[in-house]
Amino acid sequence: MRLIISLSALLISVIFVQIGTGSLGPLDALSGLKLGFSPTEIGYLGSAHFFGFFIGCVLSPYIVIRSGHARAFAVMAAVSTISIILHPVYQEPWFWMLLRVLTGFAVAGAYTVIESWLQSKLNNENRGTVFSIYRMVDMGGTLASQLIIAGLTPAHYVSYNLIAVVACMALVPLALTQTSVPSLPKAQKFKPFFVYTLSPLAALGVIVVGVTNSSFRMVAPVYASQSGLSQDGIAIFLALAIIGGLVAQLPAGIIADRISRRITLIGFSIFSIIVCGAISVELFDEIASIPFVYIGSFLFGFATLPIYSICASHASDFAKQEDMLAMSASLIFFYAVGSIMAPSFAGYLIQEYGPGAMFTLIMVAHIALLVYTVWRYVVGRAGAKQRPYNYMPRTTLYIADIVRRRKRNGDQTK
Repeated sequence: MRLIISLSALLISVIFVQIGTGSLGPLDALSGLKLGFSPTEIGYLGSAHFFGFFIGCVLSPYIVIRSGHARAFAVMAAVSTISIILHPVYQEPWFWMLLRVLTGFAVAGAYTVIESWLQSKLNNENRGTVFSIYRMVDMGGTLASQLIIAGLTPAHYVSYNLIAVVACMALVPLALTQTSVPSLPKAQKFKPFFVYTLSPLAALGVIVVGVTNSSFRMVAPVYASQSGLSQDGIAIFLALAIIGGLVAQLPAGIIADRISRRITLIGFSIFSIIVCGAISVELFDEIASIPFVYIGSFLFGFATLPIYSICASHASDFAKQEDMLAMSASLIFFYAVGSIMAPSFAGYLIQEYGPGAMFTLIMVAHIALLVYTVWRYVVGRAGAKQRPYNYMPRTTLYIADIVRRRKRNGDQTK
């Protein structure tokens, strides 16, 4: 019973972290439009967030080791709350960029604490079940963070105060739990280019995923607004992409396990190109009386969100079991490379060429991935062993360690 209570506290904290900080990106985009920020400047905010997130992924394990889980999480919650609540104080793009770096850093740090704490509570019997619940809760929080945008007033201090309160509430469940604080984790050696040595295709694929996801997450509200959607419509538009990605995970896993990873990646890349092309040129106005912008968002999430896990599975086919954690850390690095660059460029393209230009950028990135995947399919080597496909969240190194342990234990029981 105490284990259930402890895990419940962790999972509730995940929801608060995800809702409080996940809603900040769309709110900043809509607020920036209202305040007269250019799409390029709004893109800078997204780039700043992912820059801070990457720094947090690298440095936060050392903060946890130095300060302990509870104090490290308190620091991260305080930093995220402060950075959110300061937005209305000085409404300039450069100031908001600094705040978004802090927010990104705090989010990575919060997940480092939560995931390492979660890992300490798991054993061989409950690891798979708890890990699946964690993924569902995390994605549920992400979905909720997009939907609550409909009820927030852009560029208003009350809106920022509300999501700051939600972010701060993440402290409460962990503070009230009576279970002991887990032992401090070991620092992991960071080898950023390790994935490239395993599979150049996986490295490029993850960069393209970074370009895709960061552009959509941070700049899509600008696209939706300039496409004529209301604030309620924008919230639905963002949520449908997440729902599409969730729906795609099961078929993506089945296909990736039954046929070549490269063939699977080719298929999803082609689908992504078709969807992005249709959206960018406004090929359809509506289908069955449903605006195509909504259908396109769902299809976009379905086509693009599984690609990270496909690339991670492909890289793992070439990795030794003891290298899985280093591989996951390297995947985060390459994802950050694409995520940091893309929102600024996507915002600039929207500013210069109109809202559809963001999807043109994503389409071009997937064309490059498709061409390279076909080439690697022709000349590339096969992996030593194809491991089972597994949905891989892009959070911190600790959840990757859970995946690594789960796979190892599964192999031992065969």
